[in-house]
Formats: sequence, structure tokens, C-alpha cells
Amino acid sequence: MDDADLLILNTCSIRDKAEHRLYSELGKLREWKALARGRAVGVAGCVAQQQGDALLRRFPQLDFVYGTHNLRRVPEMAAAAFRGVRDSQTEESRSQERFDLPSRHPSLEGDPAGRAFVTVMEGCDMFCSFCIVPSTRGREISRAGAEIVAESRNLVASGIRELTLLGQTVNAYGRHDRRRADARAEREAGAALALAPEDSRESFAGLLARIAKIPGLARLRYISPHPIFFDEDLIRAHAELEVLCPHIHLPLQSGSSRTLERMRRRHTAGEYRQLVERLRESRPDLAITTDLIVGFPGETDADFAETLALVREVSFTDSFIFKYSPRPGTAARSLDGEVSDAVAQARLEELQDLQRSLTLQAHRARVGEVAEILVEGPSRRGGAQLSGRDPFHRIVNFSTEAESPPAPGSLIRVEIVDATPHSLIGVWSGAVDDDRPPRIVKMGASIADERRAVISS
Repeated sequence: MDDADLLILNTCSIRDKAEHRLYSELGKLREWKALARGRAVGVAGCVAQQQGDALLRRFPQLDFVYGTHNLRRVPEMAAAAFRGVRDSQTEESRSQERFDLPSRHPSLEGDPAGRAFVTVMEGCDMFCSFCIVPSTRGREISRAGAEIVAESRNLVASGIRELTLLGQTVNAYGRHDRRRADARAEREAGAALALAPEDSRESFAGLLARIAKIPGLARLRYISPHPIFFDEDLIRAHAELEVLCPHIHLPLQSGSSRTLERMRRRHTAGEYRQLVERLRESRPDLAITTDLIVGFPGETDADFAETLALVREVSFTDSFIFKYSPRPGTAARSLDGEVSDAVAQARLEELQDLQRSLTLQAHRARVGEVAEILVEGPSRRGGAQLSGRDPFHRIVNFSTEAESPPAPGSLIRVEIVDATPHSLIGVWSGAVDDDRPPRIVKMGASIADERRAVISS
């Protein structure tokens, strides 16, 4: 920070805790800005979209604010800030231009070694009762498929081995374009359909298939899908696309159908369970992670017990678990049945304890495997260990018996020798597998057998 001329705080407003942290950080930055002339401060992201000019009025040390549709304006807003101009840009855009971002400054470090993220759609039309995202990210808009594939090709050509496709409801990609194209075709007896761009009617599964064909791509992921947008093609893709990783982050939020209805999730606990079964029929070794909310208005002990039961049944590899946080403009704020903080905290801790035990069981079941790791760099555990992620998106901290450590971005085979609730522990013998080794070489029983054993225990 001491060497910086410009600081930008990128914000999230899913929970009020993150919003309050922004205000605290802006308070601290008053002193930073006063210590040297020519410094500027900007705020980006969902709180910026939500608050806009109000942030400029509240914090005189703040120079500019830009919302979720205005990332491409950063260079001009930053330049204006250094001239003393304070500005806020939070207007929404339905134009494809919002995806045309400025190129990186040559001195800026790139994505984590070997990995990159590609936006395929933005916004959300689901309006879950607890969620502020439709207000801060706007309505769904899908990016042109040709642009997505072109960016993906360029990234792989630059040395990227793993791509993650991003969207608020990523597997809803293209649905409105297909609906509009079908409506035009019906009105004009097929003329409009013939004139519509090929990728304007492309499904998410079709997009995955196109990207999976890019030479040199080793891994493909996507986040975050909505359960109701899994069609047969997408489920089948997990069996048919070699580079599509055996991991899905599949938000559940609650295991109670009654609570899911109050959340406006548009599916029941039973339908979620059936989707998991179909996905695991397609890919038996699939690792599933999820999001869970406790203390939602009206959640009873019985509702919470149903969540515990479903978490045990699905045997999630990991979960992000939160206490319900009221957000402005959401329907849940008007619901009755407030859950006390003490009860919500107790439920949070019980669910976290359960998830830790499930994660540790899943990790221990993998001891003895040889796993493919995409090397990221030094381990947070410190010492001489390095770290990377396997195809199941699990962190693997490993030591090496080789004289030279593997370079970040390398694909290597690591023997899993131990497990913790947070990561797998491995040993690397020194071989680098840049010719795409098998994603998992199993020693002993199959992963599916191991998973069934874990679930039954």
C-alpha cells in the first residue's frame, strides 16, 4: 500500500458483514490518502452499485465509485480522479459492450498460475427472497458465444491449463436469447431463426462442448449453477467431456422444502436430491460442494433437522455455511418468524461440525491415490511445502523429493499420503505430466465404492 497511488476496494453485498467491513476500511484509508499527494481511492462491485453517490457523500476521501456494469470505465475514472474529479458510475447496461474490458497493464500480474476465469453471463432473474444479487448485478444477460470461445482460445494459447466459466446463474446461459429466437421464428415462420446468429440459441452444455475442444485445455469448470437449469445435455456432459472436472458447486441453501419455498428457490429438497442422483449416475466420482443458510425467517428445529439429514445423505465434500443476513430490498425482510441470533449461531456451529466430519471422511478415503495437481505455488501451511488443486477442486499441500520444485502452472502427479479437514497432504516424486495424465489414478477400490462406504458410515 505504501507504494500505491491508487487503491480500489472491490465489494460484495450478499451479507451485511461485508458491507460494514467496507465502511471500516474506507475510514482507515483517510489517513493513507492524507500521507502523500496524488493518491486516489475507488470503490467497485455490488455495494458500489447499491449505494452509488451516497458513498461519495459519506466519505470525502473517496474519489470514484463504479458499479457492476461499469468495469470498463475504470481507466477513465481513475485518470479523472487524479485530476481531482469525483464521480459515480452505476447505470445499468444491456449492451454487449459491458463485457469488452480494457487490456491489462503490462506490469500487472496475471491470474493464478495456469488458471483463468471467463465471464459467460451476468445478472440474475431468479429473485430468491433472501438475495440482493438481482438488484446489484441486474437482469440476466448472456455474452456472445463467439467472444467467449475466442477469449478461451487466447487464454489457453497463452499457457492457461484450467478455465472456469463464471455467471451468477451460469447454467442459465443463453436461455433468454433462445426464447427470443424461438418467438421470432414462430412469428415469422422460420425467417428470423435462419437470420439469428448461431450462438444466440446455444445452450450452456453446447458452450461447454465448444470450449472443451480447444487444444491444450486440460481442465474446465463452471460456477455457480442453479439446480433448476440442469438439463439432460448438461448432466450428460459430465460423463462425456474429458476436460470437464468432476466437481460441481451446487447451492442448496436449505434441506427443508418448506424453507426453500419461503426462499423462492423454485425447487424442493426432493428435486435437489433427485438431481444429485442423476449427476452421480452420470459421473459416479463427482464431488459436490454447496451453500447453506441457517436461521432463515421461520426456520424451525424440524426444518433445520431436515437440512442436517440432507447434508448427511448427499455427503457434500465441502460447504459454505452462513447465518441469514437481512438485505435491503429483498422479500425476506418482510417475512415473519425471526430466528434469534443465539439459535442461528447454534445451528451454524452444528452444521459446520457435521460438514467438517464429512469433509475429513471424504479426504481420508482418498489417502493412497495418485492425483493430478495443478501447481499454484507455496503452501499456506508454510515450510517447504507447495500447493495446488486436484480435479475435484480440493487443495493438496505437498512436499517434494525432487531437487527442483515444479513450476507454478505445471500439471503433476502427487501421491496422497494424509488428510486434514481442510486439505489433502501429498508427496511429489518429480515427474511433470504436461501431456494430460489421467485425472485420477486410483490405488485399490474405486472412488465410487469409497463414496458409498463414506455415506453408509
